[in-house]
Parts: sequence; C-alpha cells; structure tokens
Amino acid sequence: MALARPTIHRSLPVLAATAALVAGTLTVPAAAAGPGPAAARAPGKAPVAVGHGGAVASVDADASAAGIEVLRKGGNAVDAAVATAAALGVTEPYSGGIGGGGYLVYYDAKTRNVSTIDGRERAPLSATKDLFLEKGRPVPFADAVTSGLSVGTPGVPATWDTALRAWGSRSLGDVLKPAQKLARDGFTVDATFRKQTADNEARFKDFPATAKLFLPGGKPPAVGSTLKNPDLARTYGLLARQGVDAIYRGAVGRDIVRTVRKPPVDPASHRVARPGDLTERDLRAYGVRKQAPTRVAYRGLDVYGVAPSSSGGTTVGEALNILENSDLKRLDRTTYLHRYIEASRIAFADRNRWVGDPAFEKVPVDGLTSQRFADSRACLIKDGAVLTSPLPPGDPRHPKPCAHRGAAAPTPYEGEHTTHLTVADKWGNVVAYTLTIEQTGGSGITVPGRGFLLNNELTDFSFTPVSPGVHDPNLPGPGKRPRSSLSPTIVLKDGRPAFALGSPGGSTIITTVLQTLLNHVDRGMPLVEAIAAPRASQRNAAATELEPGLWDSPLRGRLEAKGHVFKANPEIGAATGVQRLPDGRWVAAAETSRRGGGSAMVVRPAGKPPVR
Repeated sequence: MALARPTIHRSLPVLAATAALVAGTLTVPAAAAGPGPAAARAPGKAPVAVGHGGAVASVDADASAAGIEVLRKGGNAVDAAVATAAALGVTEPYSGGIGGGGYLVYYDAKTRNVSTIDGRERAPLSATKDLFLEKGRPVPFADAVTSGLSVGTPGVPATWDTALRAWGSRSLGDVLKPAQKLARDGFTVDATFRKQTADNEARFKDFPATAKLFLPGGKPPAVGSTLKNPDLARTYGLLARQGVDAIYRGAVGRDIVRTVRKPPVDPASHRVARPGDLTERDLRAYGVRKQAPTRVAYRGLDVYGVAPSSSGGTTVGEALNILENSDLKRLDRTTYLHRYIEASRIAFADRNRWVGDPAFEKVPVDGLTSQRFADSRACLIKDGAVLTSPLPPGDPRHPKPCAHRGAAAPTPYEGEHTTHLTVADKWGNVVAYTLTIEQTGGSGITVPGRGFLLNNELTDFSFTPVSPGVHDPNLPGPGKRPRSSLSPTIVLKDGRPAFALGSPGGSTIITTVLQTLLNHVDRGMPLVEAIAAPRASQRNAAATELEPGLWDSPLRGRLEAKGHVFKANPEIGAATGVQRLPDGRWVAAAETSRRGGGSAMVVRPAGKPPVR
C-alpha cells in the first residue's frame, strides 16, 4: 500500500549498487545462514550472472538453483521454468503455487515462434455478475479476500502440464524432483519471508492448517530457521505419479473443493469466512488457453506479451506505441519521465475500459495495439502540461485524434505479491512466466494435508461497474477469467531473443515492465541496472507513485512544477530478466535489493556483465 512518505529505504543505494555490480566490484553475499540443515545447503544470492549453457532469474536462490539443476542435466527452458516455479511454490508460497494461476510466454528457437499459455484462474460456473454482492451491496473487500468466495479454479498445474507436453523434454515427475526435495528437507527463512508471515499472522492464525505450516510454535518462523513442508512434498509426489488429474479429477481436487465450500476456520476464532461455490465440475471443466501473443514493433524490436484475459500485453504495447515517435534516448530525465508517466496514464485509461476475458467480451486487441490508435492518443501529451486523472478512454475501434471525452474508468486495486521467473537454455529457447495467488498469502486458506495456499484471484473482478452507466468488461461471470496485469514479455531482434522480463506487483506490473524496457532500450542501461533503477507508476490515478530514489530526487520537484502529483511507495515490483549477448552468452538479471534481492544464475559462468 502506498504511504504518505517513504518509510523503507534501501540498505544499499540502488544505483550505486548496480554501478558496482556492472563494474564487477560488488560482491553480493550468500543468504544469511542460520541453524538447521537447510542453512548449509542454501545457495548464494546474486542479482546478475553471465555465462553459457542457459540462465535462470527469480526472486529466490533455491528456486533459481532448481532450474539450473534441470538445465545442467540436459533439460530445456520449459523444463527448467516448471522446476523453478515448483520450487517457488515451496519458498515463495505467499506469491505463487499450485493453488493459483499465471501466464507463460515461450520462444521456440527452432521455429522462431512465440507462443503463450493463459493459465488464469476461472470463476465457478455458477458465478454471476453479482458474485460479490449481498443484498445489493458489495461485500467488504477485506472480507472477500479471506474467504472461499474469492477462490478461482487453479490454473498453475494445467499450465505446467500443457507447457511440458507442448515444448518440454522431461516429464512432470522429473522436473518436480528438486522442489519435492526442497519441500521435504526445508529451506532457510529469510527476512522477507518472515515479514510477509508476520504481516499475515492475524488471519493465518484463524485457519489451523495455515497456522500449523507457517506459524510454527504459534509465531512467524525466525530468520535463519529451517521451514519444511512435508505435505507439499507429498502433494508433488502425487502429481509426479498421477499427473495433474490428481487436482482436476482426483483426491487433491476434492480436498480443494471441500476447503473452498467450507473454509476450515479455527472454532475459537471470531472470523466469518464466506464459502465459495467451487465444485468438482469446475475443476474438470478447467482448461488453459494456448493463444497468440500480442506484438508491437518498437525501435526495430518485436515486443511480445500476453493477450487478454491479461491486460499486460495490450497496455505495455499501447504505451510503447505512444512513445515510438519520442526520442527518449536524447531527452533530459525530467522530460523522459514526464512522457513515460503520461503514456502510462493514457494506456491505463484505455485498458480499464476495454480489456476483459475475450470469451465473454469483445476486446479490440488489434485496435489497442495499433500504431494508428496510439498516434491518436499520443497527441494528448504536452511537455508543458499534465493530463488529469482519471482520464477518459479513447475508442480503438474508431480512433479520433486527441479524443478524451466520456466517462473515465479508474484502476481498481490488485494484490501485489505475485512472482516472476525468466529462463533461457543452451539452444536459445526462452520462457517468461509470471504466476500468482493474488495478494500476499492469497486467501490465507491452506488446503489441509496438501501444503499449499488457495488463491483469492476472483477479487480482481470489479465488484460493481467502476463507472456507473458504462459497460465494465471485468464483471464476474460463469467460468470467466478476471482481468489480470501480469506482463511476461519476450523481445526479439531479427527473429532472435534480445531479452525477456517480467515482474510481480499487481497493476504496477505493467509500469514496472514498461519502465524497465525503456530504461534498457532507450536509456541504454544494462539490464540489471534497468531493473534496479527507481520506479514511478502512473495507472490513470490522481497521483503517480514514486519509490524513494525518485521521491528524494530533485526530479520530483521539477515534475511537480509541470503539474504532476505524487505519493510515495516504498517498493514497486520485483523484476527478473534474461538477455542474449552478441557473443552468445546469457545474462541473468534480478533485483539488487527489492524483496531482499533476487537470484540470477547461469549454468557455466563466464565473464562480467556488460556496462553502458
């Protein structure tokens, strides 16, 4: 949540740290070692790595190591991506796992094609537009997020299965082995994990299965202690033997349905956890969508993202098209940030009006990603003035220059604690994969005996129309996917990978991916520095959110003089990426400090990262 003033400052100044990294003078220490057997095995954590044989970047060292293990044994990028994601289900269980959903983008080096999988959760088949209404009034948001009502049909298991069958070289059982071992033997708790647990302690205590797993001894685990999840290890073992039918047609699925329909609340608790209407029929009916990516051309590059039900590809694409005719490379920082902020404001105005689940809504994807529509919107940007929010949308079906009349659709809240991983292999295949259970800890409800939390993704629907009297494409419906902001992105040059990236962060995912891409392509920053640079996030709101590095900068005053309004946000996103160098080496890049820093690894290290 944004704060009036920043209350969290980096322990290491971001830009100074990245400058040292790219110069090769900064050594990033291994994760703090604590007592217990897991501490001795904890791999070191570094935000950048360069070398051959493939690369993995994620928020967690154990997860990146799981992917590298698969690559070293001859697996490809898809195999390693699933292995990394499964390990994140152990070490980052509050951000992703088999109780959630996500979107995967894949580049095939043989065919030079980019494909995507929409593994977004779905509403129950019984859902109506009134899913979150009681007696005509919206359910309080705080009550909705911790309930069975907010749980959508999980899509992560089906995504793994589909990706492996289509493009993988290993079985699901093989790639789950590192994560299964990690869950059984345990991992070392770090400060980020402990803080996330402490922030959720009050609601975790209300669910016995969640409390038993994440509050050992009745309190958050100590930093440096070992946390084991034998239930999840057994669940992964069951998936290895039976495949994902164990979830969609088997015993695990029956346990999910039972948990959603009657959330297992501690009898001593005062919490009233609303039940959901998920059924075994919903699980059997679930399917991912393999669909074409979005694509826009930018500075001679081809930028591929995910199409709706996510808004990531269309919104990043529209903003890039709006900026295509701006020479961002030569602009001073104030004007550059001004134009970036305004392009993001405009793209979000259009996103909020037009993007929903295309199985239910007529989403004008071609129009939203067309240069013609972007040009009709770009003329709204003036270097000496600021647009006001919420800005009304344009009409991508009938573009009119500088049109901005009508009812505006502001951006609703989305949970921010998703997770992203980026993987490449020695053959040149690339995966960008963002997965989530919505807000930190999802619904807060662990499936008893199964070791994973359930999502609360259905709160990404609009509870009521965001603009009264205007059609809202993101209202609930039977089997409908809620709109997402997940933005895994792969960028090609002349048909071959240039780089790939993605981030968690709710609706700030879009601005994080956009700003990181601009930092790298237009401002010439090495990928790790482009990720580490301080962020601004404008999402068609009255105020633009700023991280400390911009909040405390003279740039803020210069932008305020133009009319910008700001509020502080201590941390926006937690990106990872990979980059292919001209000599064939891979760069893996992650955060230097956000969420405690990320983990970048390569199979065979060789040399230092590039500098400007």
